[in-house]
Amino acid sequence: MLNDEVTLRKLEVLCSFVRTGSLVKTAEELQLSSVSIHKALHSLEVGIGCPLFVKEGRQLKALPAAIYLAEASSDLIGDVERILKKTRAKAGLDSTQIRLGSMYSLTANIIPRMIMGTKIRRPELDIDLHLGSNEDLMKKLNEGNIDAVVIAVPPNDPLDGIQIVPLFEDDLYLASSKSSKPKGGEIDLSEYEYEKFLTLQDGFATTSGFYEAFRLAGFKPNVVMKVGDIFSLMNMVSGDMGRSLLPGRVRALMGNAIEFTPLQSKYRVTQRIALMYLQANESNPNILALAAEARMLHRINN
Repeated sequence: MLNDEVTLRKLEVLCSFVRTGSLVKTAEELQLSSVSIHKALHSLEVGIGCPLFVKEGRQLKALPAAIYLAEASSDLIGDVERILKKTRAKAGLDSTQIRLGSMYSLTANIIPRMIMGTKIRRPELDIDLHLGSNEDLMKKLNEGNIDAVVIAVPPNDPLDGIQIVPLFEDDLYLASSKSSKPKGGEIDLSEYEYEKFLTLQDGFATTSGFYEAFRLAGFKPNVVMKVGDIFSLMNMVSGDMGRSLLPGRVRALMGNAIEFTPLQSKYRVTQRIALMYLQANESNPNILALAAEARMLHRINN
């Protein structure tokens, strides 16, 4: 059981002593006196309740028990440092890093612009980008595993405690290969009941919109394959393996290989793309910079 004699500071002293093998070098490294180092090690030995050192002449030598304790304590101190860093981040005091989640389909345009703009506002900021489905990213946001997300706003999920900064709205289009492009203008989706369709796996916003459009059309689509990312899906559509419903924002990626045809208004499904973060983190200066950039992009896109 821990007692007042065993502290993280004393374990840090032990780690330094085992590494340097010298009271003097440990004192220099930690900017303490040799006497303070000796007292800390002796106090730790008392607190642990077993011999950790032996004297060899005027030198202090670490016993195997001390070496083991130092090795284990090094991992412990590292864990504590990470915990404290995350705690500061939760309180909005970590000014060097932010974890941003995004859907794959946004990485070709809006995300690079947002990252570049935020870096201009805060040059020292490191931005870690996490890609995934709408469902996965929303879960990570609520669990505190990422700090902010740029996704389609879930239409039916409760968003209590979530701050939303709108970016733009995007409609779904019928996506076909150039060799199978439809004739005419807007698509009557009810005429495509027996067509082969491809879509993303469950959890993606585009998948939810895909099935909603067919619900409006009054039938279940003939889905022959589900894939894990939108880039693979577009390649398969361009290869004429089937049609799909894709958001207009990806047109710039493969517009030369895929035909995007609008749906009739009665089948229209619109995604609201937004920056989202926990209201508890709204005082975080990194979040504020990200939100400011999102508002500027919203004004540009609208």
